[in-house]
Amino acid sequence: MIPFYVLVVSFTLFKVLGLFGWSYFDGWQNPTQIAVAIMLLVTASAHWGKNRQDLIRVVPPAFPRKDLLVTATGWLEIAGAVGILLPATSRVASICLALLLITMFPANVKAARERLTIGGRPTPKLLARTLLQLVFLAAVLLAGSAS
Repeated sequence: MIPFYVLVVSFTLFKVLGLFGWSYFDGWQNPTQIAVAIMLLVTASAHWGKNRQDLIRVVPPAFPRKDLLVTATGWLEIAGAVGILLPATSRVASICLALLLITMFPANVKAARERLTIGGRPTPKLLARTLLQLVFLAAVLLAGSAS
């Protein structure tokens, strides 16, 4: 849930800045891009922090070298955060991020079904996790849609 809160709070903050005259944040595109980038940096940080072992545990058993997959997805999230902010790469980054979210979804299913925890917090149930995933997919696609 933390990534969702980060996305919503940062988007709201940037929209408020737009309302107070910071023209860069007037529309929805820039606030969405920056909010998505911040969310991705927060989620990527878990790939090396105290939650790393929890993330390795949620990788489905069919995948070898779970530790490398967690590292790789963390780097891809960082690359996506940077890419979504650059006009030349924003559209491609948003598509790649959407594909990344889709390919990582089986780990979320496993976490929900097995009632695993991340950082001591229970992962959302499958319906909630699916809805969150749809919000994240919409956010990354919207972030790159007008570039």
